[in-house]
Amino acid sequence: MYSIRQATYADIPLIHEMAANVFPETYKNILTPEQIEYMMEWMYSLENLRKQMEEEGHIYYLAFKDGEAAGYVSIQQEGESLFHLQKIYVLPRFQKDRIGKKLFEQAIAGIKALHPAPCRMELNVNRHNPALGFYEHMGMKKVSEGDFPIGNGYYMNDYIMGLDLQ
Repeated sequence: MYSIRQATYADIPLIHEMAANVFPETYKNILTPEQIEYMMEWMYSLENLRKQMEEEGHIYYLAFKDGEAAGYVSIQQEGESLFHLQKIYVLPRFQKDRIGKKLFEQAIAGIKALHPAPCRMELNVNRHNPALGFYEHMGMKKVSEGDFPIGNGYYMNDYIMGLDLQ
């Protein structure tokens, strides 16, 4: 049985724990261990997760399968009619259970609840991330690409993908 609910501040340690399991696994063949460590602190320290939720307007949703935490997604409004799918990750042992699709659909539902009028959802995805096919399957299209500095001499080498929501 699947369930998805909006995260609260009390869920920050759970998001942190899930990220510690899924993020290094996702990027182990793409990024150096040093960059993974840097990005984990930058995106997933308890303090930075709290800042994302309190100050930056990130809305996290958590997915569960049979009561066990299985993944998360976060969205953020960036403009009047532009939203960013900031993060979407499913723990490795749940990646064949269609939870990613459920989280993606929850991101869209969350955006539509905030902004019922037509708008756009975008995401940044590493150009070597195997999830590219998933995003294309979900209807997203590559709209641009770039190398974005994130500090400490590291870059995110990403495609920007977009999906128009009606």
